[in-house]
Amino acid sequence: MANVKSDIRRGLISVFWGLLLWLAPAAWGQDVATLSGVVTDRSTGRPIQNAQIILLTDSRSVVTDTAGQFRLTKMPSGPSQLLVRALGFPAKRVIVDLTGGQEIVRPVLLDSTAFGRVEAAQTLPSVDVSAVAPILDYRMVSFEERRKTGRGQYLTEEQIVSSGAFNLADAVKNLRGVTYECGGGAGCFIRMTRAPARCLPEFIVDDHENNDFGLYTPIRDIVGLEVYSGPADVPGEYAGRNSGCGVVVIWTRSGPTRKRR
Repeated sequence: MANVKSDIRRGLISVFWGLLLWLAPAAWGQDVATLSGVVTDRSTGRPIQNAQIILLTDSRSVVTDTAGQFRLTKMPSGPSQLLVRALGFPAKRVIVDLTGGQEIVRPVLLDSTAFGRVEAAQTLPSVDVSAVAPILDYRMVSFEERRKTGRGQYLTEEQIVSSGAFNLADAVKNLRGVTYECGGGAGCFIRMTRAPARCLPEFIVDDHENNDFGLYTPIRDIVGLEVYSGPADVPGEYAGRNSGCGVVVIWTRSGPTRKRR
């Protein structure tokens, strides 16, 4: 009798775990969503092959097939920001609001005509302007003054967005004297070609040293970048730190702002 009861108990336990394993995926699926769609050229109506769709929250990406179709699975519910880019088209940011457990279809239009207008733009004669455009953020006043010196390299928010960069390293990797190294199990790092071996640059975020998280500042929060690849380029206000390894100065939209007097 004891053996029969033991067998029944084991059987019930087996059925319980079987039901749990069968129901769990369905429950988990309620918190994630799937996004699909087609990327086409607004000017011609043709699908765009090999367009890259990047989920900015975790940098996951997919590319479109020959029919311009894409599919992103296991996306978090709620608003998500995507970056869509393809050769010959301006990059485009897209925001989608996803509902867990559902598949959302979102077509994306890129405009090759806009790219053509940029490529075909002609240089116009210079015009003298006596008035100076107001700069409301006092931090960017210093940014512009340093940029006039010709020392270092600078990227404005407009330049960062138009480049289609999806993280800080992607924005600066093509600048003069900058390399981006990955591998060895230690992650990826920005380095300066003139810096001593294994030497990492100093990161300054909103005028404060931040070497722990500076490299991972979200690209959508950055309104200005200054890159100094060696001590000879570093301005006085940032000298005395680890300038021999280079300095990357980051300005974010969440930093302190005040109007000019």
